[in-house]
Amino acid sequence: MRDKVGSIIRPYLHERTSDKVRLRREAAEHDDKHVGGDAHRSSARPLNGHHHHHPRWQPPGGSMMNGGSSSRKSSKWTAALLPPKRAFIASLSIEDVAGIARHHPLPSLLCISLLFFMGVEYTHGMVPSLAPPVDLGFVLTQPLHSLLATRPSLNSALAALNTVFVGMQIAYILWTLLVEGRPRPTIATLFMFASRGILGSATQLPLPQGFLGSGADFPVGNVSFFLFFSGHVAAAVIASLDMRRTRRHGMAWAFDALNMLQGLRLLASRGHYTIDLAVGVGAGFLFDILAGNYEDSRRHAAAGEYQKPERVCCACDCSSGSCSS
Repeated sequence: MRDKVGSIIRPYLHERTSDKVRLRREAAEHDDKHVGGDAHRSSARPLNGHHHHHPRWQPPGGSMMNGGSSSRKSSKWTAALLPPKRAFIASLSIEDVAGIARHHPLPSLLCISLLFFMGVEYTHGMVPSLAPPVDLGFVLTQPLHSLLATRPSLNSALAALNTVFVGMQIAYILWTLLVEGRPRPTIATLFMFASRGILGSATQLPLPQGFLGSGADFPVGNVSFFLFFSGHVAAAVIASLDMRRTRRHGMAWAFDALNMLQGLRLLASRGHYTIDLAVGVGAGFLFDILAGNYEDSRRHAAAGEYQKPERVCCACDCSSGSCSS
């Protein structure tokens, strides 16, 4: 009786053991494909021993319970810091470089000027400490300077005309504030003169040699003044920019022309260095933009709409408050 039972049970047990072996082999091959194991090593595992437990597969970035969000953030930072797989310059051809020069002439010209002035800067001789500054504007206006030096009446007449132009600048800026109710030119002018006072006090340049003063010049009486930078030029630029915003293009062109003549007269009379005039032009643009930004911020604040700009992530273009990565 026992032999009969055994003869019935043994084939059944052998069949179940074969099924288990087959299932284990299929599971091992499946794990090797997804985890990266060795197929030969998985097939050679002992079938009747303890099966090696593979770590549970998790999606990239880890589980949310184990700080997956921080893992994804760290991967974003890593991706932002690592260089791209292929540099942009490696994909450029000769035709691409020629196309850049053809379609973007201004940046190409600026690149050439960078190389040129690097050579000039590193090879020209420095001006000695006791020598007067070298100013290209003074060199170009030397004939006019000699003419004004021999004719003081002409110098005073030009100074008086320049003072009239300064009065036109002041009148226009006050008109926009008091009559039209637009404070932007006035705010830009206040920004400009505050900055000029700070910079002029920080670095006091020597009076140019051959300075031709006049009692008709502004400031009246030819009192001391800051050389850096030119408030005459900067205020004229601020007024001209406002005229263009209000579609007074004819007045703007007239102010630009008078501003150029003013700069020529200031160089000829040695009232300013060339760098004072150039920075004066840039200061006019800069402080007009700052005044516009100030107006916008106050307008939004009055309407209850102004909010501080949110901090932007380094790894992406989204705001840090809304970034889920």
